Amino acid sequence: MNATLVLVFLVVCVGILLVVPVHGPGALAMCVVFSLPTIIVLARGKDRTFLVRVFMAALIIRLVVGTGIFVLHLQDFFGGDAITYDTFGLALTQAWHGDSSNLLAYEQFVSSGAGAWGMLYLVAVVYELVGHNMLAIQFINAAVGAATPAVIYQNAQLLFNNSRTSRLAAVLIAFYPSLVLWSSQGLKDGLIVTALALGMLATLRLMKRVKMYDILMLTSCLIVLLSLRFYIFYMMVVAIVGAFVVGLKATDTQALVQRFVAIVLIGLALTWVGVLRTAGAQFERFGNIEAVQTSRADLARSADSGFGKDVDVRTTEGALTIIPLGVIYLLFAPFPWQLASLRQSLTLPEMVVWWICFPLLILGLWYAIKHRLREVSPILLFTTMLTLAYSVFQGNVGTAYRQRSQLLVFYFIFAAVGAILVREKMEDRRRQAELEKQELAERRAARVFGQRQSIGISK
Repeated sequence: MNATLVLVFLVVCVGILLVVPVHGPGALAMCVVFSLPTIIVLARGKDRTFLVRVFMAALIIRLVVGTGIFVLHLQDFFGGDAITYDTFGLALTQAWHGDSSNLLAYEQFVSSGAGAWGMLYLVAVVYELVGHNMLAIQFINAAVGAATPAVIYQNAQLLFNNSRTSRLAAVLIAFYPSLVLWSSQGLKDGLIVTALALGMLATLRLMKRVKMYDILMLTSCLIVLLSLRFYIFYMMVVAIVGAFVVGLKATDTQALVQRFVAIVLIGLALTWVGVLRTAGAQFERFGNIEAVQTSRADLARSADSGFGKDVDVRTTEGALTIIPLGVIYLLFAPFPWQLASLRQSLTLPEMVVWWICFPLLILGLWYAIKHRLREVSPILLFTTMLTLAYSVFQGNVGTAYRQRSQLLVFYFIFAAVGAILVREKMEDRRRQAELEKQELAERRAARVFGQRQSIGISK
């Protein structure tokens, strides 16, 4: 299987070089650079054969999808933000070479709050290395997105220590269509999902034992989140602190001291690099109720995919009123009656899969809360806060569908738990039925043997 995947990967690479001869070499070089660390880590870990196979298969699919989007110029169709990042990332690169007009354009864009400066810097650095090459950004996202299933596998193992659950969660993350789509383009969504998964993994490890490696990884993930979507940074911080508090035992003084030191070190690191100052400025500007209402109203005005147009979330009543509807749209939209365009219709197959998975998610959540509440507390805190936040300020089906990926990456862990619980219950029933059948056969055989013995005695 490994040889087959390597052969398919090489064939795909050759095909990319033939189809996109100008941009292909630089894009594939970036893909290899960002893929090698994942392969090295996976090759040294547990269940490495399975995880390497999943990584390779996930990467191949993302490279094919990304190349198709690039060649057919579908960036605007699937995610117009990719064009924005390309434009202003290129402007930043040119500004580094003394172009004052592009520097002004970049500064005005960033100061408007419309963009993620971390994504722009990534684009600019890559363009500085390989030239203007949007395909390279897509392939970097593909490599990062293909690594996410392995990170989720490790999260699931820490939480439930069940390889079947961990494998299923990894497969769902690797091949679920929307997660493939968002990590095949020049968008920030794939990077956000991976940063969330890595940050949560570091948090779960720190809850068990404080190590400097995990502190550094968590700090790096927080910086990445702030540079890409600042409000997720705040929610992640709250989830981390809350998890540390919930995870403490009343008499565990050593753990209390270790986690306090970890929080202090993370806070000092964030302060040293200026993260807290930047976060405070962003929160002061965009974290108020007026900004939330403005953002929601703009999204809801879309004629074909907006909802809750008349809701005013500046009032407590309005915010509480929209939460149930917002949660429904965030988790389940688009619905069949909303498929008014080709782009919306393409989502139907995966939505059917998600609707089927949702009861399994509820079952998995029930089991986790009942048996693993302390361990799953950081994920529960984060996903609950993000779900409620999106339900309030998201007023557009398309945007809700796209940002659902930040929740699915954790929801699929619990859906995998539910699926394995159902499967194990079915296996138990099957074994019980086979055991009863075997016992019945033994009783019949004993009865027949007894009858034969009685006949022999009578003779």
